[in-house]
Amino acid sequence: MIARLRGKAVASTPEGLVLDVNGVGYLVAATPSAVRNANGADEVVVETYLHVREDAMQLYGFADRAERELFTQLLTVNGIGPKVALAIVSGSPPAELRRAIVLEDAARFQAIPGIGKKTAERIVLELKEKIGLELAVAAPAADLTARDALVELGYSLADAEAALARVDRELPVEEQVREALKQAA
Repeated sequence: MIARLRGKAVASTPEGLVLDVNGVGYLVAATPSAVRNANGADEVVVETYLHVREDAMQLYGFADRAERELFTQLLTVNGIGPKVALAIVSGSPPAELRRAIVLEDAARFQAIPGIGKKTAERIVLELKEKIGLELAVAAPAADLTARDALVELGYSLADAEAALARVDRELPVEEQVREALKQAA
C-alpha cells in the first residue's frame, strides 16, 4: 500500500495531480485541498490511498490524514466507490462531514453531485455509529462538558463544537464556555 508521497507537483491534469517522486511521476486523483497545497510548492506531502482492481491501480491523494480516513470509511458504505468517496471528501472539510453524519444530516450529502437521497441516507446510517464513537473517544471529557453547556444555552451541537474549536482546550470548562461565548458575540 502506498500511504504517502513526498515530491514536487509537475502537472495538474483533469485526471489528477502528477507528483515527481525521485524521478518517478505518480498520477494521483486528488482533493482540491491537496491540489491547492501542491500549487507552487517546491515540495508537497500527499496522503494517499491505493485502490486496486483487476484491471487497474489508482492512487487517490489527500491534503491530510483526516481526509484519507474519511475516504476509507466512505468506501465501507455499500454502493460507494472511490470516485464518489473522493467527490464527497472534496466537498467539505472532514470534520464538517463527520458532524453531518453524526447529526443525521443526509441533505448535506444529497447536495453533492452524484449522491441521491438513498445513497445519502445509507452513508448516514452505515457510518453514524462508527463516527459517533470515534468523536466521543477523541474528544476530552472537559470538551464534552463545555459543549453540553453551550447546547443547554441554546447552541446547536455543530455550532457548539465550532465555537469550542477556537478555544484553548487546556482552560477549565467554565473558561472554555466564557471564551466561546465571547467569540460568538
